Amino acid sequence: MLETVPGLPAGDATALGREKAVLAYGFMLRARLLDDKFATLYRAGKIHGGVFLGRGQEALSAAIGVSLRDSDVFAPLIRDAAGRLAFGEPIVDAVRNYLGSALGPMRGRDGNVHRGYPREGLLPMISHLGAMISVVNGVLFARRLKGQTGMVGVATLGEGGTSTGAFHEALNQASIEKLPLVMVVANNQFAYSTPNSRQFACDNLADRALGYGMGAHNVDGTSLPDCLATIGQAVETARNGGGPQLVVASLLRLCGHGEHDDAGYIDPKLKASPLGRDCLKLAEEYLLSQKLADAAQLAVWRSQVVGEIEEAVNQVQREPTPDPFTEKWTALSSPHLNEMHDEI
Repeated sequence: MLETVPGLPAGDATALGREKAVLAYGFMLRARLLDDKFATLYRAGKIHGGVFLGRGQEALSAAIGVSLRDSDVFAPLIRDAAGRLAFGEPIVDAVRNYLGSALGPMRGRDGNVHRGYPREGLLPMISHLGAMISVVNGVLFARRLKGQTGMVGVATLGEGGTSTGAFHEALNQASIEKLPLVMVVANNQFAYSTPNSRQFACDNLADRALGYGMGAHNVDGTSLPDCLATIGQAVETARNGGGPQLVVASLLRLCGHGEHDDAGYIDPKLKASPLGRDCLKLAEEYLLSQKLADAAQLAVWRSQVVGEIEEAVNQVQREPTPDPFTEKWTALSSPHLNEMHDEI
């Protein structure tokens, strides 16, 4: 779903790749500044529960979002704010979920990242890692039974989640059924605090694709143009009948697992390595080098996004939270609650 940050140029119709880079950068910037705001609200005691930032993963996540169509399916995880925004999530709904607004997508019933719009293909996250892959498989298979074609489903996971049984079972299922699944693994070097050396013994997680009969792709997760090219290729291969694809991106989480974690277990040498580069800064350097923006334009975009985020936060802070004494705590799929925001 391609949309722009206010003020972003529409680009040249003959240079879609360059336009996508500008669009993706806009969503990266939105996600980074929104995460920064959530971290500030958390430290101020305005957010209850955990806050999980995507710092360092925005290039990969944004590349997913801008590579998908309205008819596709996306199952994001906790560090996919950029992909969520690129796939159509309004900033105000992200804020509503963190602040517990009754007007949010989950009606204030769940904090942080467990939100989505199933009818629009943006699936609410299940925290049990690996579980979302089979959900995407199910949506894709159901649509196949209905005769729908031309869609792709993307599931994301960290490298630690590839050690779960749900990951293996779902990839086996997708391969047997030749589903148009794109499995994107963000190898950020640590499953919480457990390093890769204690997670898997293979040299490269992409090597596992061969065992399932999947296509394999490796990408530098710190590079926006590389992520756009690789994710774009994997999505189009799956869309055109090439079967499921496994994409493994190498990067480093530039923050703790959550705001409660200082990430003191990460070796400073790793932070200083190419894996520790800030993908947002690299994207800005790319836009400048390709003359897609200048320093003044970057500053304008940043100011506009800050204003958009502050407006959303101010709005949500005035919205009601669920009243525990009057709220009917039944499933959101119940007919009397279905899409009835204005009656809450």
